[in-house]
Amino acid sequence: MSTLPVPKADQSKRVLPAKPKTAALVVLAFTALLYVVEAVDVALGNRLDAEGIVPRSLGGLDGVVWAPLLHGGWAHLLANTVPVMVFAFLAMASGIARWVLVTATIWLVSGLGVWLTGQADTVTIGASGLAFGWLAYLLVRGLFNRAFPQILLAAVLLIGWGGMLWGALPGRPGISWQAHLFGALGGILAAWFAARAGRKPAVPSKP
Repeated sequence: MSTLPVPKADQSKRVLPAKPKTAALVVLAFTALLYVVEAVDVALGNRLDAEGIVPRSLGGLDGVVWAPLLHGGWAHLLANTVPVMVFAFLAMASGIARWVLVTATIWLVSGLGVWLTGQADTVTIGASGLAFGWLAYLLVRGLFNRAFPQILLAAVLLIGWGGMLWGALPGRPGISWQAHLFGALGGILAAWFAARAGRKPAVPSKP
């Protein structure tokens, strides 16, 4: 006979964060950072906007890091605020550490996708690539995790925010559909990675 510890609840299949207050504080802190950056940008005469992603330019490659923190004015930031807060909060269901990894994946895939395929001689800024990535992550994670509650939440998000996905297609001038598309692809990739990481090998029983 042998004894084994009681397995902990599978965090990868949660729908809401286990520590909602902590998750909310992280979301508020990130959102506040976006507003502080925009305030500094306005004070500097919008000079920070030039630090975004410049496609296929070595000098604009570091914009992959800075672009999601920059916005083309208060209206642009306000348009991104609610999606960023809602999707980021829900994406923390599996914990802050996993959310950081998911966000980093989306951040890099979206930014590098814009750098490789974006229109030449343009500068891309904004957190909408992150918003698209978190939304895509939330829409597919339940399928990868085989978790019905997450699939149900995905259906609710699809009804409420599904129209937003049209932004991942070309057509609207001045909108970086590449950031949206690659952000969504980054979210799907992050969900796949997270699901694989959450699957642990079974512990063999001992007589």
